[in-house]
Amino acid sequence: MSSHNPNTPVAVVTGSTSGIGLGIARKLAEHGHALVLNGLSTPMEADALCTQFMTDFGVEAVFSGADLRKPEGVAELIDTATMRFGRLDVLVNNAGIQHTAPVQEFPVEKWDAILALNLSAAFHAIRLALPGMLDRGFGRIVNIASVHGLVGSAHKAAYVAAKHGIVGLSKVVALETAGLGVTCNAVCPGWVLTPLVEKQIADRAAVEGIGIEQAGRELLEEKQPSGQFVTPEQLGELVVFLASGAAAQLTGQALAVDGGWTAR
Repeated sequence: MSSHNPNTPVAVVTGSTSGIGLGIARKLAEHGHALVLNGLSTPMEADALCTQFMTDFGVEAVFSGADLRKPEGVAELIDTATMRFGRLDVLVNNAGIQHTAPVQEFPVEKWDAILALNLSAAFHAIRLALPGMLDRGFGRIVNIASVHGLVGSAHKAAYVAAKHGIVGLSKVVALETAGLGVTCNAVCPGWVLTPLVEKQIADRAAVEGIGIEQAGRELLEEKQPSGQFVTPEQLGELVVFLASGAAAQLTGQALAVDGGWTAR
């Protein structure tokens, strides 16, 4: 146990070394949460990131490189939070991977890996975090699903299945914890300009022989009526709200942040 201030709320954000997860972690830190960060980083990168959180926000941050594709890796992550800080108030399940292929050509090992990280890891983290949250009568679980938790897209069988599963899991956890001080919601972003999406845009530009900017515009025009990318900072602000007392009765919801994608 550390000398951590017991009144400081503690958040775990998976996949928080870049993209959406980092944006969420930074917003939680800005609002006074100590952080357990997790993702793919070298020890040097992880140390620098934790130091940056202390410098920028004055909060303590620790890093866990646990492999969340395995249940024991998820247990290691949750243990890091409880051993370092003595508690866990906010759990954000964000880590995910993607692979695209038609169903009949979808590699079995890719299906297994996507389901393990995008869905099963969230189940294991919730399973392990809940007892402490229920004991204290407070907890906020936010599962970063996707617009693909609400609608389908061709060639994304594993991702769409996992994200639909996350939405369903969130509803079940919400029902089981209703009235006990714990909430569970799914956030469903549309196109967010992350490294993952930047690669899709670059691939599209290469295939069609067009510029990056035009490829990005075309990507948005197909699905996202606003014509604008969602930002990690916007998603972070939403998670901060969900972690607050104002959202105490907001539970079991799938919140689409998609520029109108699912309104069609």
